[in-house]
Amino acid sequence: FRSKQWYQRRVAITAGEKVEDVKDWFKSHKQFCYARSGSIATETVVLPDGPLDFPHSMEPQLRQLGLPTRLKDGVIVLDQEHTVCTAGKVLNTQQAVILKHLGNCMAEFQIELMSHWSNDVFTVLSESNSAMEINEPDSEDDDVIEDVNEN
Repeated sequence: FRSKQWYQRRVAITAGEKVEDVKDWFKSHKQFCYARSGSIATETVVLPDGPLDFPHSMEPQLRQLGLPTRLKDGVIVLDQEHTVCTAGKVLNTQQAVILKHLGNCMAEFQIELMSHWSNDVFTVLSESNSAMEINEPDSEDDDVIEDVNEN
């Protein structure tokens, strides 16, 4: 049963802290990061026409990403207003790269605590914050599962 929990992007940690303290820490720690292709835009980003604050050497790359740019006296200029992304819409690869160049962090990284082991009890937490305990039985063949939400 437990082995089914550990796939894709899962990690095991050990902590000498109380379970509630660890849960609270994971709930409160978030990191903003760059959105990737396939993410949902959290805001609409519109670039006004005029000079852009990028090194002149980036102009060909920006043009390849779909921005209507040109070099004028060594400065990258956006020829017309350009909507990079619209809130609620899925980002494509080009949009995600442009947002990264702009330093716009639309994604939020947070670790979801899925289960914990404490005092010989393995507790699986579901998305609805309910929990089920799996006590270590004497026999290796059957797991004993108790619903800890039924009081």
